[in-house]
Amino acid sequence: MCQTTLRQMFDFDDEVSSLVQLLTSKPPPTPAGVRFVSLGLCMLIACPSLIATPEHERKSVSWVQWLVKGEAYFESTSGVSASFGEMLLLMAIHFHSNQLSAICDLVCATLGMKVQSRSNNMARLKQIFTQEIFTEQVVTSHAVKVPVTPNLHAGVSGFLPVHCIHQLLKSRAFAKHRVPIKNWIYRQVCNSVAPLHPVLPALIEVYVNSILVPPSSKLYDQTNTNQPLSENEIRQIFQNSVFGSQFDNKSTSKKSVSSINEKCEQDNEMDSEINLKPSLTSQLLLLYYLLLYEDTRLANSSAFIAAGKHVMSYSSEFLSELPIKYLLQQAQKDQSRFAGLFSSLLKLLATHFPHLSLVEDWLDDDVISTEEVNTKDPSHSVLSATISEAFQVINTNPSRTGRILKQLLKMRPTDVWPHADLFTGYFRTILDENVPKYVQDLYKQCWLRLNTVLPRSLWVMTINALLPVENRAISLTQENIAIDPLQVLRCDQRIFRCSSGLAIILRVLQTSLAASRCQLARHILDNPLTERVGQLTCESEREELRLALISAQESLAVQILLESCLETEEDRAKPGQLLALQEVRSLICSFLHQIFISDPALAKLVHFQGYPRELLSITVQGIPSMHICLDFIPELLRQPSLEKQVFAVDLVSHLSVQYALPKALSVARLAVNTLSTLLSVLPSEIRPSLFGPILPSLVRICDAFPPLAEDTISLLLQIGRVCVSQASLGDQSGILKLGSENTLILSDECNSELMSVNEMLCVQVQKTFKQIIEKSVFKFKIY
Repeated sequence: MCQTTLRQMFDFDDEVSSLVQLLTSKPPPTPAGVRFVSLGLCMLIACPSLIATPEHERKSVSWVQWLVKGEAYFESTSGVSASFGEMLLLMAIHFHSNQLSAICDLVCATLGMKVQSRSNNMARLKQIFTQEIFTEQVVTSHAVKVPVTPNLHAGVSGFLPVHCIHQLLKSRAFAKHRVPIKNWIYRQVCNSVAPLHPVLPALIEVYVNSILVPPSSKLYDQTNTNQPLSENEIRQIFQNSVFGSQFDNKSTSKKSVSSINEKCEQDNEMDSEINLKPSLTSQLLLLYYLLLYEDTRLANSSAFIAAGKHVMSYSSEFLSELPIKYLLQQAQKDQSRFAGLFSSLLKLLATHFPHLSLVEDWLDDDVISTEEVNTKDPSHSVLSATISEAFQVINTNPSRTGRILKQLLKMRPTDVWPHADLFTGYFRTILDENVPKYVQDLYKQCWLRLNTVLPRSLWVMTINALLPVENRAISLTQENIAIDPLQVLRCDQRIFRCSSGLAIILRVLQTSLAASRCQLARHILDNPLTERVGQLTCESEREELRLALISAQESLAVQILLESCLETEEDRAKPGQLLALQEVRSLICSFLHQIFISDPALAKLVHFQGYPRELLSITVQGIPSMHICLDFIPELLRQPSLEKQVFAVDLVSHLSVQYALPKALSVARLAVNTLSTLLSVLPSEIRPSLFGPILPSLVRICDAFPPLAEDTISLLLQIGRVCVSQASLGDQSGILKLGSENTLILSDECNSELMSVNEMLCVQVQKTFKQIIEKSVFKFKIY
């Protein structure tokens, strides 16, 4: 029995020795040999008993060391990527971070079978990998020398260098051993194509987090060597795209470009690995890096400044050059190929660039993307000279201009973009009186298509094209417009009688106001208040000043738009001008409705400032959100200003007609009661200034709410008695006389110019009383 057991043990040892000899053999550098080595490596991890003896352990360690040295030879000779090198590196990384379950998953995926592995069985393997073969410093130094994966996409299987770099960044091994990793990440991003590899967004995230470590974090280290990408490195990628000309004339100087080239020549490996072909994937990844970097930096800017650490920030001018909106549209159209990136980009864009994520723009983009565009027909291409000639004859031959504009609509927006500067330069020509409406509408449609490409550049071109003649020498920039968005409205005044042109200006104004809000918020985050400056003592005061500036800008813009709705003598004189005014009013009311809904406080501010009362009928009927004014009218009635009280009563009357609601009824009753109180306290010389303008408002209130007629008539009787008493103090007997029923009527020889103010008011009260009786008391058709 003992001899049989001993013989079985010897047989088992022989089998183990044979198996170890097989696994640690050195196959030829062929694809099959690469696969065999990967399986052998995973078998040693899956079966720790194979290296239980010192001899087997020594042989296995020697074999693994041979693999490390022969990885490059295997890859160059076999013609396939030797993924066992990345597998070795990834195993070492997991051993260093004590992620034994991840190693087990790696082994199972390679062997294609489920393997149970306990942590105590892998203790010796961990010691071998971390102390004898791959120390942490060796791992980090080796990782940055591993070539990037050419044309990395989601279809590339196996264990790649990007997995290793991702794990090392998560464990902060590069920062710990001061190994720079920026160049490797830059090269890998440049060598990425669609469909997007799922680990790349995670790589960008851990890279940004390794650059911007908050001082409050336990991992904070002043000697962090992970550096951010420079603006020139990012700009170089976009210069190779369809928008390359957008960057050629910007801040990239010849000196900076030559410095990049010299740096690349010094590292031939890097230069050969950079993909110089336009890649939407690499541009999206760089955009994600930029937005995430700025988001993280702004969130921790005060902590960095308090800790005395200087953190690089990307300039607003540089960010304004990027085709952010166009890239996001491409990611949205092809979300299956850019899975996991679109939602993150959209979140960051809505936070830091709200002016590029307007609802109207998204709706326009959907319409444009669903249109069929024939880009293969060469007849659809248009030359700049053809566009220029068409606009020059727009007054004499508008049909030719219309044909060219229709031709532009059949082209892709990116193909039309090279003509954007020329196109916007002729904006003034469509404002002429002789230009047909359909040509103006075609121009607006072409503009909206260009707005999907590089909207911020298009806005600047549009504003500069409409500057007054005396300011044409001035060329505004995006920064100028963000600082003072009201420059959008300092344009050719004919725009306020051209609905198509005004629709474009309102879109630019909306985005400019949003950009101004964004820039002010960023300025406060970039420059936190570390000490008392002047009268500012805390951040809350700076925030109040910021909100006050925003409110002043937006309310002034609203006031300018409202004043443009006033009817002028020119409108009444020119044929068709009143119809154009009606279209303009409709556009402005729709625009104000959106503003008031998004910011009800602005609606309150505008109405407390007041505007011409003749516009109330237009705003109440044209702006659906005007009903929110019912909330603050009681406060407006309490203002000491007589003009504001008149404005409030007039506003109540129009709202009562438009919204005959219980709330409107209570506010209208409050207005009538307030007038009754004011009648008894106001001096005689001020009384006509208040009650004269509000008499038509009382008629509208009684028309909307007949139950208020009794209180209103009582108020009119009080006003009439007071006016008669006041008029009787003067010698006006030949001008006014009392009727048979004690009503004040005009005598035949009366002259309105000789009447006193109180007498005129008394006559108006009589007319108002008559209108109330006719429209509320004798009203037969209530519904």
